[in-house]
Amino acid sequence: MDILWGYILVFILAAIPWFEVIGVVPLAIIAGLKPVPSAVIALFGNLLTVLMLIVLIDKVKRWLNGRRKESVQKDKLSKRKSRAKKIWHTYGLPGLSFIGPFFIGSHLTAFMCMGFGAGRRRTAWWMTGSLALWTTASAIAAYYGFSFLAPEHEGVLKNIFKQEE
Repeated sequence: MDILWGYILVFILAAIPWFEVIGVVPLAIIAGLKPVPSAVIALFGNLLTVLMLIVLIDKVKRWLNGRRKESVQKDKLSKRKSRAKKIWHTYGLPGLSFIGPFFIGSHLTAFMCMGFGAGRRRTAWWMTGSLALWTTASAIAAYYGFSFLAPEHEGVLKNIFKQEE
């Protein structure tokens, strides 16, 4: 039963925007949970909220476009916005979706992709691939790194929080 709660916690933490799969999976492995189920559960937790965010942003964009007036204002782009557009045009959706989760998190990356004009389906596909790659990389790095550095202490967090019997 304790293991089930551990996996539920992995799912919930991975779904929260500031606890990304890149951090949750290594913590789960250090805590003594199995690497593959932890990675899969964390991926689904994070992906669920990212996809929900993509759909929500798409609906808001459609609603805003429907409310816009016929006259289009040509406003001058701010310096920051023009820099962001330049990065977007240089690396595009694939670059942002694969680099973004490591530096700014998956939820903010999906928000930026949709904000820069990427379509809902393309953003969802690229973010799914990106999250799968980052989840796999963090699971492998955590499993082999921790077992290499301290093989006698696997599941150290489980032993710390274990109740006296």
